[in-house]
Amino acid sequence: MTGTATVVGAGVGGLATAIGLRRAGWTVTVLERRTGLERYGAAFGIHPTAQSALDRLGVGDALRDHAVPYRDAHIRTPDGRPLARLPLERIESKAGRPELLISRPYLLDALLAGLDAFGDVPIKLGERVTDVDALAAGQDLVIGADGIRSAVRTARFGDRSGPRRVGTVAWIGIADFESPVHGETWGSGRFFGLTPVEPGRTNWYATVPEATTAEELRASFAGWHDPIPRILDATDPASWIRYEMRHLYPALRSFVSADARPASRVSTGARPAPVALVGDAAHAMTPNLGQGACTAILDADALTRALAAAPPGPADIAGALRAYDAERRRSAQRTAFGSRTLHRFMSTERTRLRDAAVRLLPG
Repeated sequence: MTGTATVVGAGVGGLATAIGLRRAGWTVTVLERRTGLERYGAAFGIHPTAQSALDRLGVGDALRDHAVPYRDAHIRTPDGRPLARLPLERIESKAGRPELLISRPYLLDALLAGLDAFGDVPIKLGERVTDVDALAAGQDLVIGADGIRSAVRTARFGDRSGPRRVGTVAWIGIADFESPVHGETWGSGRFFGLTPVEPGRTNWYATVPEATTAEELRASFAGWHDPIPRILDATDPASWIRYEMRHLYPALRSFVSADARPASRVSTGARPAPVALVGDAAHAMTPNLGQGACTAILDADALTRALAAAPPGPADIAGALRAYDAERRRSAQRTAFGSRTLHRFMSTERTRLRDAAVRLLPG
């Protein structure tokens, strides 16, 4: 089926959804509240399942042009002793392709190029959505891809679910030299990650208690194994990105809504278009499993496949949305729960018990 859709949000999930809808023959407009598309950020891990979804969206080759494989990474103690190997080889063996890492700007460039290829999908910047019902009145479908503080989600699903702090902050950056080791180092109440991102550069991320300042970050890891102190010294603090670790809580009961307004507020005119949520708007999670971008891509793929397979008609849009919700909601929410649980495990101060458990993981 085809129709007219507005996608609210021009991040990974929004752009991927716009591509999928346009490939299915829909007329699509993208609204973005910022006055410019985000050009910052470090590396995204792209699991083989998300790579396959990007292939179906026609942007897989553009992804691989700038991505690097992620292999041979370990979990270590602060003195550098390996505790376990990350399961990257098992992922590659099972899927027949490796996990890939790509810088956020390159991934957005690939999605933008995929959208630009159609030549008729406007991206309207500086468009802050305040009245979702008015926006939905002239559309067949509205996609909420507007992040953890989603205005679309609040308008249709209420404020029961919202951002929840987890008590830590993450600092991320990219250093201009290649680390000899990759993986994560887990200490007491803090951890540090190192991944490749492109030749000659290393992506890093550090998670520390919420009160830790930029000035205190280097001191927090001063005694840790090489090259962690060198990585921090080689990165200009002005380029560091800080964000509070948050997740969406409680989990939504549905990712879709045909009309969530009370009956007393529905006018005698046309009912508003149905809404579907994708990405962080639906299931924002801590980054510990590295699945935030992947789940947004999988959402976009599943939603647009369900709509493309549906016959024409409003009732069939509702059916397609139910199919999307059935495919993605529990899976995405399990991933979000697993990531939040891993965050607690990684950032615990009871390191002896945690490290003993990690040593039992298969090599």
